[in-house]
Amino acid sequence: MQGETATDRTVFSLTGGDRIHFLQGLVTNDVSDLSGRLVYAALLSPQGKYLADFFLTAQGEAILLDVKTDLAPALARRLGMYKLRADVQIAETGLHVIRGLGTPPAGALPDPRATELGWRAYADTPAGPETTDWDALRVTHCIPESGVELIPDDTYILEAGFERLNGVDFHKGCYVGQEVTARMKHKTELKKGLVTVSITGAAPVGTEITAGDKPAGTLFTQSGGRAIAHLRYDRAEGVMQAGDATLTWDHG
Repeated sequence: MQGETATDRTVFSLTGGDRIHFLQGLVTNDVSDLSGRLVYAALLSPQGKYLADFFLTAQGEAILLDVKTDLAPALARRLGMYKLRADVQIAETGLHVIRGLGTPPAGALPDPRATELGWRAYADTPAGPETTDWDALRVTHCIPESGVELIPDDTYILEAGFERLNGVDFHKGCYVGQEVTARMKHKTELKKGLVTVSITGAAPVGTEITAGDKPAGTLFTQSGGRAIAHLRYDRAEGVMQAGDATLTWDHG
């Protein structure tokens, strides 16, 4: 198959008669129709904080769940905890995640987060090695990554841009963490979140950003003079500092 193998992903299979109902009551997006498309979603804590993000699609009588390998064991345990007596079986598939840009091969599905991220497919055999600079694409389009900008038990998904990334549905009904997420959407104005900034120099991921003498945020992925940062909007003015790097936010 054409494309590149994403070696840091694990694919689970969810089977059983309750699989759709089970996920619908847990995750942030509507999974009532997964045929022929990818759905991007997250599992949250009861306090509304991010635990894991993943892609979901139907494959015959199963649902495939594509998640960052580092998060896979904890996610499997959490899903097993919620399963109780539901008719749902969760198993690792061994499938390879293939992704690429340009014309998709047969069976590939568009990445729902942004058209610029191309397509994804699932195969028994790997494709070629990764040659695309995915971090550069993420920075350009402010796409957070599991375990980098998306931090378990810390990140709020609306601050991470999940509405823009088609990762949350506000009409689907209840799911774990829904009350906090809905309140952030409808009753408050976001005062901080992920943005793309211009950067001169470099600093480690996680470096504190300051504006004057005040904390203004955190620096994350950097590429080509740009970076993803989590900023407090009220302090993100003028030239800011992150370690040895300087940065500015153009509010674009």
